Amino acid sequence: MTKIKKFIKRYLFFFLLVLINIILLFFKPEIARGVTKLSLDSLKEMLSIIPPIFIILGLMDVWVPKETIMKYMGKGSGLKGGIFAFILGSFSAGPLYASFPIAAIFLKKGVSLTNIFIFIGAWSATKIPMMLFEVAELGMKFAVSRFILNIITIIVLAFVMEKTTSKKEAKKIYEKATEQTDKD
Repeated sequence: MTKIKKFIKRYLFFFLLVLINIILLFFKPEIARGVTKLSLDSLKEMLSIIPPIFIILGLMDVWVPKETIMKYMGKGSGLKGGIFAFILGSFSAGPLYASFPIAAIFLKKGVSLTNIFIFIGAWSATKIPMMLFEVAELGMKFAVSRFILNIITIIVLAFVMEKTTSKKEAKKIYEKATEQTDKD
């Protein structure tokens, strides 16, 4: 496949959205302006989050040896690895999409799938800064109950997901992460 075809295939959805917005500009200009403003605001947010994440990833990829990551979060890390993955995800900042490049680096370094799932689950559901807001607005009882239920759910889902992922699928996930991080 030529480079142009690959480029079009990769960004087809984006091009379709731009085309729809251009059509909206002629028939519903107020909606088109709203969509454009929302898109630019989202782009601005992403550009403020993604570069620092990639800088941290680059430093982590170079400075933290694979053996260290494997020791603390690899297949043989056990409970310690799950706790470490949970803490890293819970103390993170930024939207969920920022966790995926970090998870890819972790996969490249040999982190177990269970710990990857725990990390992403914690990032998406148990942010400590959000919990402080929750305590203030909804009360300690609610915040602690939700936090405990999230911990249980994240752990159960991580184990179920790892057990239902075949060795072939797991190998493909690790290969894709290595391929993607080496390309970037």
